[in-house]
Amino acid sequence: MASVAWRRSSHSGSDGNCVEVAELNLSLGVRDSKAPDAGHFTFGPQVWGAFVAEAKAGRYDRSAT
Repeated sequence: MASVAWRRSSHSGSDGNCVEVAELNLSLGVRDSKAPDAGHFTFGPQVWGAFVAEAKAGRYDRSAT
């Protein structure tokens, strides 16, 4: 996956605790920025879109629990 362009969110801090995403053919890859060689998870666009929508809605906010 050397030719894949991994990117971090513009909201990521500088502490290194980030995830990175990349467009992979017909799916999206997600990996830990601290361990890029450890592999990645792959999601289809519909699943990733549902996750992003729920995250934007605050479903995963720690402060809400």
